[in-house]
Amino acid sequence: MANYALKALSREKVGKQTKSLRKSGQIPAVLYGHGTKNINLMVEAKEFAKLFAKAGYSHLLDLNTGGANPVKVLIHDIQKDPIKDNIIHIDFYQIKEGEKITTEIRLVFINEAPAVKELGAILVTNYHNIKIKCLPETLEKIGEVNVDLSILKNFADGIHIRDLQLPKDVELLESADEIIVIATEPKEEVVEVAPAAVSEIKTVGEEAAAEEGAKEGEVPAGKEAPAAAPKAEKGKTK
Repeated sequence: MANYALKALSREKVGKQTKSLRKSGQIPAVLYGHGTKNINLMVEAKEFAKLFAKAGYSHLLDLNTGGANPVKVLIHDIQKDPIKDNIIHIDFYQIKEGEKITTEIRLVFINEAPAVKELGAILVTNYHNIKIKCLPETLEKIGEVNVDLSILKNFADGIHIRDLQLPKDVELLESADEIIVIATEPKEEVVEVAPAAVSEIKTVGEEAAAEEGAKEGEVPAGKEAPAAAPKAEKGKTK
């Protein structure tokens, strides 16, 4: 199991003053936990981004806040800028030995689904993380959970949360009947024709038929036949 460590510095700037911290490449953060006082911190943005990409919410971190020993924490929550999508605030939760914690563990999808390779199925994934409750030492052993896609052989085959292999002392906080991933049959594309287009096609067809009929001496529907020219009587002149 990999060990993750992060350095943090205390900060005095709060509220709108944290804007200057972000411009300097720092992310405002707060450390809290059961029976501990909240501490305002800041961490280096690039360093945290690299660590979060590997650790996520499901790995314990050694957070060095300048004290004699680092503290064991979880990344409890992050906030992102809705426009730029960069991290603008972090919540660290300090764990207590022997006390169960609530967190999320990452699901890692492994192997190829035969339903996809042989039948052209489409995988619909509903979960990438699941919520659990366990002791910190158990979380360190789990890290992340593999989801084996090789059992998906036919359309409608799915993997449920109850199918995950987890230690007995891990409490699932999700419904066991929820589907993590399912192999679905691809839908055929149906091209819809607008009513106006259908009417236009019909009109063009009718006009073409009328023109063809006119060539053969037929009278198009809705039109009167022209009056016949009077025939000259033999032997009579005006």
